[in-house]
Order: sequence, then structure tokens, then C-alpha cells
Amino acid sequence: MSEESKNIAIGCDHAGYSLKEFLKKKMEEAGFRVTDFGTGSPESVDYPDMIHPVARSVNERKFEKAVIICGSGNGASMVANKYPNVRAALCWKPELAALARQHNDANIISLPARFITDDVAWECVRIFLSTDFEGGRHQRRVEKIPF
Repeated sequence: MSEESKNIAIGCDHAGYSLKEFLKKKMEEAGFRVTDFGTGSPESVDYPDMIHPVARSVNERKFEKAVIICGSGNGASMVANKYPNVRAALCWKPELAALARQHNDANIISLPARFITDDVAWECVRIFLSTDFEGGRHQRRVEKIPF
């Protein structure tokens, strides 16, 4: 893993705050440098306010990968996927995180804080950050995503 790929962006809304704090600690313990785009508390916020800056930073290639979190993971992934160089995948089990990387070259993992345990979320993130894109027939498919 390159030094550049050890830099990870993270952002969440109020529903994901506790999980974000847990994941930041786990990622830092694993040697990643985490840039936190907020939110900074469990007080109610609008998820696009935190997710746009994360997705924009991946879109502009300031980060290779990122983690985004909201209650269901859906709103966060919808916002992130508005950016042409972003492929955000909603994952709630490790197998989905692996396939998101292997087959879809996802560069953002979106987690549903209200539907996933901390430990399962960490396993998803750990797998997401350590799994390579397989390329091959999947490359052709990924190239057809933007329009």
C-alpha cells in the first residue's frame, strides 16, 4: 500500500458520529492518516454538508479513498455519487465491501450507522481499504458508469 493510499477522508452526519469516531481510532491504530470532514458531535445536521466536501476531495483526487456514514448509508452515497470520479458503495457486510473494490473499483465506502455494529463496520472498512480492484472484464464495466 502506497503512502498516498494511507490518507483517508471521512465524514458523517449526526447518526454516524459515534461510528465515525470509532472507525477513526481503528484506522489510525492501523496506520492510516484520517482527515475528518465532520460532523463533530451527535447534534442534528444535514448530511450533504459533510458528504459533499468528502466526495469533492476524492473527485479531485486529493484522497484515493474515503469513508462516509449516515443513518441508512443511502443519503450519503447518493450525494457522493453526484461526482464524476466517485464510485461510492453502500456496504453493510464485509463481502459487499470486498466486491465493491474487486468488481466496481469503489473509492468511497458508505456505511449505514443505524444498521451495522461497530465491529462489522470496521471489518467492512478494513477489507475495503486493503482490497485491490481486479480490473479485466470489470474495467470495461466501470468505464461505462460515467455519462
